Amino acid sequence: MDIRSLRYAVTLAEELHFGRAAARHYIAAQAFGRRIQQLERELGTRLFARTSRRVALTPAGERFVVRARAALAQVDDLATVADRPPADPQVLRVGVLGFGLADRWPGVRALLAQWHPALRLDHVETDWDGQYDLVRSGAVDVAVVHDIGPVDGLRLDRVLDTGRWAVVPAGSPLAGAARLTEADVGDAQWVRLVGRHPGLADWAGPAGSSGSTSTVVRSPAAVPAAVATSGQLGVHGEPARRFFPHPGVRYVPLAGPAALVSVASREGDERPAVRAFREAARAVVVATESIIGAGAVPRDRNRNGE
Repeated sequence: MDIRSLRYAVTLAEELHFGRAAARHYIAAQAFGRRIQQLERELGTRLFARTSRRVALTPAGERFVVRARAALAQVDDLATVADRPPADPQVLRVGVLGFGLADRWPGVRALLAQWHPALRLDHVETDWDGQYDLVRSGAVDVAVVHDIGPVDGLRLDRVLDTGRWAVVPAGSPLAGAARLTEADVGDAQWVRLVGRHPGLADWAGPAGSSGSTSTVVRSPAAVPAAVATSGQLGVHGEPARRFFPHPGVRYVPLAGPAALVSVASREGDERPAVRAFREAARAVVVATESIIGAGAVPRDRNRNGE
């Protein structure tokens, strides 16, 4: 097994078409197919099910591709470590998943401007796969993450507690519902959310099941378009109604666990800019709770109640 074979497998999982996947790597489809077959022989299992009309990931393939992406991300990060400049104390690299702090960004920036006038915030987009690893690896200083459970080496300060909403095709009979339960949608097909932390599947419910569908997304921003394209259902946090509107979908409250948003930082990282970001995020959420209507935790508590 080599790095190139891992890249080929990940590309094929994205394209589900040998010709298109091979073209992305500028090689012939037959040669590409032989590399995939060789990888499967080395692993002793089929990663892809092939017919004359379609290619699909097997359950083993789905598990393999998740880990292959993680391995490739680490390899790619290693290539940049030597050239990465020393951290600038006047720049805070902020990883952001989806809508991040939603409506609270202006307030957070205003507070930081008061406390650290020279501080610049750099935005780094992330997905469910990478949201925690970006912080642990040092690629970002802090990240606003979907809090789906604890991670070794990270401190998670919870700042938002928003409702879970179903993302429904606009023409669906479910689009006009006032509220849905999982029993209401038990037979539906769902766009599946993909991430390495097991807490994502627990939160997503039917959208986290490995057998739910072959349509997968790795970023919250992709959910509405995936629903509109596939006609399947999706799941999101309540602020997505405002931040990811789409003419082809409707948002409906869905019973189940809340979507929790936290600021992630490395354990023991008490640099002034990192500490200020944590405090600004919590302070703004608490100050706007009564106006916006979203829940928040007291500013002197993190996810462990400390």
